[in-house]
Amino acid sequence: MIISKKTRGILWMLISVLGFTFMGIAVKYLPRIPTYEKVFFRNSVSFILSAFILYREKESIKVTKENVPFVFGRSFFGFVGMVANFYALEHLTMAEANMLNKLSPVFVTICACVFLKEKVDKKQIIGIILMLVAVVFVIKPSFSPEVIPSLVGLFSAVLAGFSYTIIRYLHGRVKSEINVFYFSLLSVICTFPLMMINFIKPNLFETFMLVAGIGFSAAMGQFGLTYAYTFAPASEVSIYNYVIIITSMLMDYILFSTIPDIFSFIGGFIIITTAIYLYLHNKKKQE
Repeated sequence: MIISKKTRGILWMLISVLGFTFMGIAVKYLPRIPTYEKVFFRNSVSFILSAFILYREKESIKVTKENVPFVFGRSFFGFVGMVANFYALEHLTMAEANMLNKLSPVFVTICACVFLKEKVDKKQIIGIILMLVAVVFVIKPSFSPEVIPSLVGLFSAVLAGFSYTIIRYLHGRVKSEINVFYFSLLSVICTFPLMMINFIKPNLFETFMLVAGIGFSAAMGQFGLTYAYTFAPASEVSIYNYVIIITSMLMDYILFSTIPDIFSFIGGFIIITTAIYLYLHNKKKQE
């Protein structure tokens, strides 16, 4: 049986969703472990795996001079966005944190329009407005400190938008594995001293959750995403990335006995339906 490239892309995207779902579960299961310690272990595994892949393929990690600022920018924005995402996962339900994180395509579109001079049509503008309306339902703006985790989650999506825009610019210039390598390397270097300031020695269960639950699951999510876009165009497979909102809701209820409130449900519904609307529009546009 021959599996088409599109089907392979979808399968890798679903593997990515599973990986990031497991990572979110592990992050919430370790309330005693500081955020920077979790981020360190998350990126240590990705760094080792990406280095191994590059070594096995005998690929040089050298980046041309003109691309160095962009590789650094992708790594820096990705790192800060990841720390913000972990903070949101720790203080919100998994579903709410992932709803906010999945707003990153909106900021990719805006950044690509501003910096890469890509054109945005009316239907895409409508999609952006609907996504921003969804933000209001998920965050529920107020002057209470309780809104801070939601704002941090939104901030992670903005930074992810910057990061993915740079990845789009680097497509064909720098290999995906090299981007992952430098992103992971920068994250490990930055988090190590911060982790040591308030290091908490994990017990056996916590060590397993840090290495396997966060590290390997995140690597599975990262590489699944990379290979999904390798086998099929983003316009064909990106929609399946939003399945994580549904899996997060299920895991929130099953493992943590929590569910998002009615406003977050409405926001999630708007995000998913708008994502489908934009997916169909972009697909028709390409055809």
